[in-house]
Amino acid sequence: MDQPLYVRIAAALRARIVSGDLPPGTRLPARRELATEYDAALGVISEASKLLVREGLLTSRPGAGMFVRERTQRRRLVRSWFRERQGGSPFARQMEEQGRRGAWEYCSDTMQAPAEIRERLGLPAPDGRRHDVMRTGYTYASDDEGPWMLATSWEPLSITKGTPIAFPEAGPHAGQGVTQRMAAIGVLVDAWDEEVWARPASPSEARTLSIGAGSIVTVVERSYFAGELVVEVADIIVPAESTKLVYTGPVGDNTTPAP
Repeated sequence: MDQPLYVRIAAALRARIVSGDLPPGTRLPARRELATEYDAALGVISEASKLLVREGLLTSRPGAGMFVRERTQRRRLVRSWFRERQGGSPFARQMEEQGRRGAWEYCSDTMQAPAEIRERLGLPAPDGRRHDVMRTGYTYASDDEGPWMLATSWEPLSITKGTPIAFPEAGPHAGQGVTQRMAAIGVLVDAWDEEVWARPASPSEARTLSIGAGSIVTVVERSYFAGELVVEVADIIVPAESTKLVYTGPVGDNTTPAP
């Protein structure tokens, strides 16, 4: 089956961008010029341009036109249990290791956990409208690039309410990783897991991360456990185009023979 004309035009423009014929920062020819070049209607050219914006290859500047986006250097987001077990903020430490300075904004409030979060935390059926989780939303940024990672964390109030760690970013343990904060109240986190998948960014995510509408983001669904108890779940969101996940950890005693 033949592809729609706008898809074929987008493919032709994509090839010119990838080859360097249209280098980063170049203004795309006006829609009328492209319509003449590709013998297509203006609406078809608009659809082709929108597709390349969603892919992160083009960016729209109101009043100026479409431009080839600057190619960003891929960031490394390291996922490591042993980093998390160290003191301080894991994000700030990663930025320091890369010679950059990291900062974050956050907002914490209590709420009744939505159905998906209840399932992930293993919470019972809701009791009326009673709040049962502390939800904290984060926007992470570096000094050279601005915002590039979002995260939302949910912690059961049955564990943290009335303790010094009830608010993740306030009190004597503010800004520490989950394992350190939980250890401060005698809850020993001993396991974690993460599920990674991809989806289009929501409009608000795209605005915050300065990526094209509908761009693909990588979602890391994280859970921390103390025995069978789930003490925190979180969704971490990064632009798939510019961020790669790096998983690292030891493999144990290499003198032990394999079974």
